[in-house]
Amino acid sequence: MTNEIWRALQVDLRQTVGDSNYSNWIAPLELASVDRGVAQFKVRTRFLGDYVSQHFGDHLLYCIGKADPSIKRLSFVVAAEQMRAQPTPAAAPEEPETDEVVGSPLDARFTFERFVVGKPNELAHAAARRVAEGGPVTFNPLFLYGGVGLGKTHLMHAIAHELRRRQPGLNVIYLSAEQFMYRFITALRDRKMIDFKELFRSVDVLMVDDVQFIAGKDSTQDEFFHTFNALVDGQKQIIISADRAPGEIKDLEERIKSRLQCGLVVDLHPTDYELRLGILQTKAEYYLAQYPGLVLADGVLEFLAHRISTNVRVLEGALTRLFAFASLVGREITLDLTQDCLSDILRASDRKITVEEIQRKVAEHYNIRLSDMIGPKRPRNFARPRQVAMYLAKQLTSRSLPDIGRRFGGRDHTTILHGVKKIEELRAIDSQIADDLELLRRALEA
Repeated sequence: MTNEIWRALQVDLRQTVGDSNYSNWIAPLELASVDRGVAQFKVRTRFLGDYVSQHFGDHLLYCIGKADPSIKRLSFVVAAEQMRAQPTPAAAPEEPETDEVVGSPLDARFTFERFVVGKPNELAHAAARRVAEGGPVTFNPLFLYGGVGLGKTHLMHAIAHELRRRQPGLNVIYLSAEQFMYRFITALRDRKMIDFKELFRSVDVLMVDDVQFIAGKDSTQDEFFHTFNALVDGQKQIIISADRAPGEIKDLEERIKSRLQCGLVVDLHPTDYELRLGILQTKAEYYLAQYPGLVLADGVLEFLAHRISTNVRVLEGALTRLFAFASLVGREITLDLTQDCLSDILRASDRKITVEEIQRKVAEHYNIRLSDMIGPKRPRNFARPRQVAMYLAKQLTSRSLPDIGRRFGGRDHTTILHGVKKIEELRAIDSQIADDLELLRRALEA
């Protein structure tokens, strides 16, 4: 297996293990050698190698084995230990350890300069910038939440990079909630809880990514709660991320939810077209500099920004694959090449409209509350929008009538069928209803 093959594999690994796991555990791996069926990787710390082996080893070996069937085993060697094993001049000083040994390594690409700002993420970006300036704690904790691939991990890494640049002596620890739990369990097993407590309660800034992973883990939640309180009482900054708001994390203790909500809670909204296009343009400029012979045809980036709308990570991965493929075959990046190269991603990214999204759009269109449209009230100004939403749910989703009924306050499927037929009749004779349906359909399919 060559370094080129390993880099190509990383694109697929990023999509399968998730953005946070990839950045924390896979990206830091450096392919050192392949010998006698063993692929050896350099890692920064023994903890990193052990964690990757335990949690991702089987999946990693499976993916590598598909690319190079001769590889039957993986090994991990700490880069510093490998260097110490080689002869060095007597006066050569040892490199000091950094606090990245404690937390997860930071991705050098995830900086504020490379974060594309748009309306969906401008508040989160501004709050992250404010925290990264250091100084007195303004809001504690800063809680960033949003769906996969919207930039939470990027902002977390950017804050850590900026804090370390401004104040090199600051003790900043960034790690995933899963890693926090793993270190806690290890400390329990090795009877080193005092060391664990001293480590995490002596930091200046604690950053925990994907905190939803500690939900349901009672002992870990208890320790996290006490660590949180100790740091807040000591005026130390805490930055947390999750895939949903604190109050919506199932099996998370109420006392922790309350603590997480006492600071600034910021939602990273799904990307809009302009933001996706800006992200693609930024990455395309970088790739064109890396592949100076490539030509990118007009309209390709706009096409991708329209078609891949749910996940920035998938969007960036698609562009990476496109440029890699074009460079290998020596062809211009046209719309035809894009559709051929990314056919699987484009099929998977075809927009799937939900009943809940239809209900929100219809309520907004008719200027009524969502609860009134879904609820039992039967006045005409609620009943007609409700029937419009039922009709669109039947037309634009694959949900069954009973399933749609459950989403409309538990109504019977015959009620849904009556509403659908009523709108079908009105559509033919009422131009206003026909216009409303067309406007709503376009808005939902945009």
